[in-house]
Amino acid sequence: MANKISRRDLIKYSSIASVGLATGVLSSTACNNDKNITDKNMKVLLVNGSPREKGCTFTALSEVASSIEKNKISTEIYWLGSEPISSCRACGVCRKDGKCVINDNVNSFVEKASLCDGFIFGSPVHFASASGMITAFLDRVFYSGRGVFSGKPGAAIVSCRRAGSTTTLDQLNKYFPISNMPQVPSQYWCMVHGNTPDEVKQDLEGLQIMRTLGTNMAWLLKCIEAGKKAGIGLPQYEARQGTNFIR
Repeated sequence: MANKISRRDLIKYSSIASVGLATGVLSSTACNNDKNITDKNMKVLLVNGSPREKGCTFTALSEVASSIEKNKISTEIYWLGSEPISSCRACGVCRKDGKCVINDNVNSFVEKASLCDGFIFGSPVHFASASGMITAFLDRVFYSGRGVFSGKPGAAIVSCRRAGSTTTLDQLNKYFPISNMPQVPSQYWCMVHGNTPDEVKQDLEGLQIMRTLGTNMAWLLKCIEAGKKAGIGLPQYEARQGTNFIR
């Protein structure tokens, strides 16, 4: 297995990156041609924020996962469950202890996330917003475990019967740019339509959008790994500063 990449290969992957991110579409060939430069066992964690374990959101996430798996990257679909999840108390304890003070699955998820390389967060549409469950969960996960996600690609997908999808995506997509995460694109907004899993399976465009998202996630992860092998590490950031508007 080669440990170095030639200048010509770096130029090739840079060109693919420029075109792929501009169009939001990357061919499976672009992902599969780099087998000789990736040897890390990478993993993508897909989060199901629906109270229904095997509903429409799961169906969409499964389509993304199948596309990622085809590119030799492992996946896990993590269901939040059907029990209520407490919202953030704004107590600040996690800033001192490094973990959330509330004893539920948030801390165990952050620990699991530290071992993963990419993330897909999925939610049904509830009143033109993400589910209350995943909203409370992500608020606490990203606040208490902010450093875990830095430099790792992320994306959001939603499922809806008819409408409210774009406002829900707008809500979920706000977690990535505030956490130094590259956001993975697809060929269209990452949504599926249907009131049941069987109806979602009839949304051929939606399923294709999910597969393209999975292909792009796999490609970006392999590009990041190729960069590391070429000596290009993650960015080094300044110490965070905060400015209050009221003095």
